[in-house]
Amino acid sequence: MKPNPSAYIKALFAVLVWGASFIAVKIGLKYVPPVAVVWMRFAIGVVILGLAVALQRQFALPKPKDWLYFGLLGFLGITFHQWLQSTGLVTSQATTTGWIVSSMPIFIAILGWLILKEKLKWLQTVGIFLAAFGVLLVVTHGNLNSLVSGKFGSPGDILILISAPNWAIFTILSRRGLKTYPAALMMFYVMGFGWLFSSILFVIGRGWQSIHNIATDGWLAIGFLGVFCSGLAYVFWYDALKVLPVARVGTFLFIEPVVTVIVSFFLLGERITLPGLLGGVIILFGVWLVNRASPA
Repeated sequence: MKPNPSAYIKALFAVLVWGASFIAVKIGLKYVPPVAVVWMRFAIGVVILGLAVALQRQFALPKPKDWLYFGLLGFLGITFHQWLQSTGLVTSQATTTGWIVSSMPIFIAILGWLILKEKLKWLQTVGIFLAAFGVLLVVTHGNLNSLVSGKFGSPGDILILISAPNWAIFTILSRRGLKTYPAALMMFYVMGFGWLFSSILFVIGRGWQSIHNIATDGWLAIGFLGVFCSGLAYVFWYDALKVLPVARVGTFLFIEPVVTVIVSFFLLGERITLPGLLGGVIILFGVWLVNRASPA
């Protein structure tokens, strides 16, 4: 039985909005600090995921032993991860961020080898080294000599780079929960905990003080992040994973950084540089080699 074409549409929808998410964050940051963007975004996202869980009649309280587990995932995957990316985007370009984030599967493969003892084929090893070289090209903007002095990229680039292995850790840890809970329900609790932890930072940092400064484009950007990127995209992505092979769904992620480059060019006026484009292509090729050598 062939999968419904809607599964492909849902996967494509998810990567398109995720590709544009970095631009939306940049727009939101014009008016409020990073912690406020994260707090408002996931306040909306929790509501959307909660509605999805309710409509699918999947709601159930986690087992007592899983509350701490979901709390850890919420801190790593939502609070810390989004703080890294939102704070990084204050000084990092959306285009640079998109290329760096596209290297996340490489870190997942490395952690799978280190922690889960998953074997790496020689082709995967080549892909990892290629992707690492591509990331260095992107972060140094083609000036690899800056690696010697230790001065390369903006402070934001470094934070974005840290977010990649952090997401890999989150992904590895999430595997246990996905074996027990429906994906939407699990993400509802993970996002809920993440939002609660973000609320602490929001209160301490007095994030509400600048909300009144948000103009129309800022509200549209934050609404887009909450409804589409943190809500519907997760639901659609996991809906696609239910009926399509993981490897096939994963190929859609190659579109995400391309969307980021195009949208940031038109909405933010970010230049498309040759080192950035070359580094991005090398990253994607390395990721493709890793996924191609992995079992489907």
